[in-house]
Amino acid sequence: MPLVANSDLPTFNRLAKEGQTILPHDHAIEQDIREIHIGLLNMMPDAALEATERQFYRLVGESNQIAQFYMHPFTLEQLPRGAVAQGHIDRFYETFDSVQRDGLDALIITGANVTHADLSNEPFWGPLGEVIAWAKENVTSTICSCLATHAVLQQRHGQARRPLGFKRWGVFDHRVVDRNHPLVKDVNTRFDVPHSRFNDISRAQFEAAGLHVLVESAEAGVHLAVSQDRFRTIYFQGHPEYDTVSLLKEYKREVLRYAAGSRADYPPFPDNYFWDREQAILNEHRERVDAARVKGQPCPEFPEGLVSTRLDNTWHDTAEAVIDNWLGHIYQITHRDRHRPFMEGVDPDDPLGLRG
Repeated sequence: MPLVANSDLPTFNRLAKEGQTILPHDHAIEQDIREIHIGLLNMMPDAALEATERQFYRLVGESNQIAQFYMHPFTLEQLPRGAVAQGHIDRFYETFDSVQRDGLDALIITGANVTHADLSNEPFWGPLGEVIAWAKENVTSTICSCLATHAVLQQRHGQARRPLGFKRWGVFDHRVVDRNHPLVKDVNTRFDVPHSRFNDISRAQFEAAGLHVLVESAEAGVHLAVSQDRFRTIYFQGHPEYDTVSLLKEYKREVLRYAAGSRADYPPFPDNYFWDREQAILNEHRERVDAARVKGQPCPEFPEGLVSTRLDNTWHDTAEAVIDNWLGHIYQITHRDRHRPFMEGVDPDDPLGLRG
């Protein structure tokens, strides 16, 4: 079943125009179908706030489980916001207090931009810890994405991320290393995942934290890991939610920073993302940017339209399958009343009954 338009959030109209089925709220309440309520703690900066919102809504909405999906976006007030983003949040987002009051079946925590080497020095550190602690006791399953994975590993397990010395940036080949886990059931055993980060949590660190690695890349490292109870907390280190053009827009942003003088070097291409033709177009644009800088002229228009139509998406179907498996198991083990104790009557050491 589809996402339910339980607010006036513009993302619903945007997804409907893309062809995704969105169920009006007045129609949804007339159907005797199980509801699943999913929180989205969106910590992304202003420029990526709504795009990240759409990406995760899209993944959830494309799941084919027999349920109505109610999304509950919220953020942390300690994150700095401009007027436009704050207006969007004030109008369409819920508060953490209301989320705690009404309860959730599942939670997704996005990444965030950071300014300190030690995450514990970030202004969101304490409030994020409160959300994580509440979710551990009150939410059936939580997905941590990228920076959220790094934060939870440090807060809960004492495993601090380590600088790579470069930006791991591009689309990388991954393999499923445990094909028996329900999250990767019937998922392609080899697939791509985008990454975009300067820091890393290694396999050894995941294992030292008592976590189980499900998917990794020889080049990009661990992408997907889970808590020992197999389901309670799920960790993404990559970005399976990314749109086809997400890395292109990141590259464009870095080119504009270079053109404005706020970046010293011209950005390299994301790995395994642009074809030869697109690289040639972008290299030509680089020459024009350098020439404009020398002459003190405005930056030439970035050739986004020439490049975007030739990009391939080699990760979304697998990401959708993983989210589908996640929501399917949440549906099986949660109660209609989200205020009842977590998976009441279910063995916490074997929540899916896999040990027979």
